[in-house]
Amino acid sequence: MTTIPVKHLALPVVCAVTTDEVFLDELIPELVPWFQVALRQDYSDLARWTREARVVAVLLDIDTEETREEDPYGGLHVARELRTLNPEFVIITLSRSRSRSVEKRAQEAGADAHFRSPVDIAELRLTLVEALEVRKEESAREASRRQALEASRFQDFVGTSEAMRHVYDAIQQVADSNINVVIRGESGTGKELAARAIVALSGRAKRPFIRLNCAALPENLIESELFGSERGAFTGATEARPGQIELADGGTLFLDEIATLTLPLQTKLLRVLEDRQVQRLGGRTSKRIDFRLLCATNEPLEEMARTGRFREDLYYRIHVVPIQLPPLRERAGDIPLLCDYFLQLHCRANGMAVKRMNDELLQVFEQYAWPGNVRELENLIQRLVITVRGEEIRANHLPQKMVAHSTAAQEAALIPDEGTDFDEQVRRLEIALLNGALRRAQGSKAAAARLLQIDPQRMKYLCRKYSL
Repeated sequence: MTTIPVKHLALPVVCAVTTDEVFLDELIPELVPWFQVALRQDYSDLARWTREARVVAVLLDIDTEETREEDPYGGLHVARELRTLNPEFVIITLSRSRSRSVEKRAQEAGADAHFRSPVDIAELRLTLVEALEVRKEESAREASRRQALEASRFQDFVGTSEAMRHVYDAIQQVADSNINVVIRGESGTGKELAARAIVALSGRAKRPFIRLNCAALPENLIESELFGSERGAFTGATEARPGQIELADGGTLFLDEIATLTLPLQTKLLRVLEDRQVQRLGGRTSKRIDFRLLCATNEPLEEMARTGRFREDLYYRIHVVPIQLPPLRERAGDIPLLCDYFLQLHCRANGMAVKRMNDELLQVFEQYAWPGNVRELENLIQRLVITVRGEEIRANHLPQKMVAHSTAAQEAALIPDEGTDFDEQVRRLEIALLNGALRRAQGSKAAAARLLQIDPQRMKYLCRKYSL
């Protein structure tokens, strides 16, 4: 490797990989005033070297070596490796081939631009400078997005809407106390995140956090899971086991879906809360327990208490401070922030460059009702990250049920970014209507004309026109 000496060593490095001396004689004088130029004659160790040096761009002669029998342009796999190594690199490929397919393959491998010999050096420099400027602007936008995302975070929550700020205030107010809290909200709104945020900000942050989903266990197991059991207490109890309440001693017990507890279990839980003692199934003694209770539900506890399905005295015992989590459809402005967060999370988890969503897709998201709330949004983004091949996720990549509820998605499906042929779209619609009417009319053109409310002669003309 050779580096052309320049006066200002702080200049960014452009790595030129080629054995074409004539090309280098023209290239170096054109680049040296703006860049340091590093020269390499082969692809060996290029990935490691570009990672260690201050390389911002690579000029890659893909004819330099034929490294793979199935690929006569060996530099293409190097371009792919470099793009995977650093999505920020500007990669410009060079080749003596006149084939248009080579340029297409180079772009698919991650090249920002491709030049065929003989290369216009001035145009190459201009392309390089413009590509670096675009990268700089993209980096600035990405940094701005990261700052906005960081500013929008509260513990594990993401959002700056007024509805979520009320939640953050409520969590901070109750966190450092020992009062019982009920966290309420629709499925998928983040009730467990709220419980963990309360614990993280409390004096019990480093003590046990025990979570039990009351709806996840059958009725015959939930009692022993909650209160513990002694050996021989029931068939299969071969050893003594502490319950979740006992394991939460000194810390916090989080009971999710508390409304699913049976009335007898509600009675036992109320006694534990009143006495601060727990007795295992089959046990004869009680153990004093110090724990804080957090509960979560999406059920109407007041209605359940009024109709006798939930003990009223337990309701008042646990419902000291309620925290209501808003559904996603009421969190104005939070969806773009959540999308950025989940895109970064799942792209990096799958070893991908961070993808982006276009404005039409975000409009669809903001019009959609999100019955599954934030959980539904995250699951959808995770799926799109895996299934969408390109860097941009668009409205036409969405499930049909979302498109059906969105004006923006319908418009995007009808009129893609590249435009559409109006006459061809009208032709397809006419054919679809004619075929549908003929099927409904069991092939009778007169009956089909009545269904479409058109003249029978026009029906015959259209059928002849489209050979139906």
